Amino acid sequence: MNKDIKYFGIDISHLVFDVTDSEGNYYQFKNSISGFRKFIKLLGLNSHCVMEATGYYHYQLAYYLLESGIKVSVENPLAVKRFIQMKLSKIKTDKSDSKLICEYGKQVELKLWKGNSKHQTECLQMTRLLAVYTKQSTMLKNKIHGEAVLGNPSKAVVSSLKRSLKQVQKEMKTLEDKLLILVKEVHQDLLTRVKTIPGIGAKTSLMLVVLTDGFERFTSGSELCSYAGLTPMIRKSGSSVNGRSRISKIGNQKLRNLLFMCSFNACKYNKACRDIYDRIVAKGKSKKLALIAVCNKLLKQAFAIAKSGLVYDDSYRSTLAKN
Repeated sequence: MNKDIKYFGIDISHLVFDVTDSEGNYYQFKNSISGFRKFIKLLGLNSHCVMEATGYYHYQLAYYLLESGIKVSVENPLAVKRFIQMKLSKIKTDKSDSKLICEYGKQVELKLWKGNSKHQTECLQMTRLLAVYTKQSTMLKNKIHGEAVLGNPSKAVVSSLKRSLKQVQKEMKTLEDKLLILVKEVHQDLLTRVKTIPGIGAKTSLMLVVLTDGFERFTSGSELCSYAGLTPMIRKSGSSVNGRSRISKIGNQKLRNLLFMCSFNACKYNKACRDIYDRIVAKGKSKKLALIAVCNKLLKQAFAIAKSGLVYDDSYRSTLAKN
């Protein structure tokens, strides 16, 4: 902790945000421009604001502080939650949350939040909407199947469901085409090169580029794997606790799920991934653990491709493994 820095823990909700500073002072402001203006009067050049990524509620304040030249860190809620659990706090109020977020900021190594470009923000908005449409499509397909199982389904109900499904799929196709055009405007070459990795298809490479912002914010493959929540978490404590290692899951869930789905094809068509899968399974480890290792390998390969400017070449796999 830098003693010259004054930390501000911020807990944000829809209407207000609660603040506790390093000295224990507590404040509450409206989650609006007028509230932002009042809050910023408390801040100086040595201020560092720490908040959780709370869906959509934190964005306006975070960007306002960033544009005002204030240091901002937007932390993963799961990391903050685990910190609070370690403190064994029995009090659960907004005031105590802002205080604990402040303590969290003082005790961990924070990364400065840089925000997203207008291009990246639009790409992420499209990605989130596509996720909503995908769930709706699955729900409608399941409903159509369920009606058919009844044996005597209502024609009106089935027709309505099919029309809805067709409309959702049409919206998905339109959005996917627009997203592809948008990504190609900035990352055409990168998109082409990532697609050369065996096991990663066109849609997956597109989502990889979007979710990592073109790999620009990462300095190593290991850092990227940590961002995805694919790094192992050792569970040991003295002689009484010696549990199996698990992935941390403190990271981008969409990216993690995407890679896990790719890992099955990668085991078939990507020699480096197949080798690591076979080696881990041969040691008696679980297949799931082997697939997670494959996810890490895929992500490191993608990072190496992005940073090297080269296309995938199986003869380079030893080089790719080091990144």
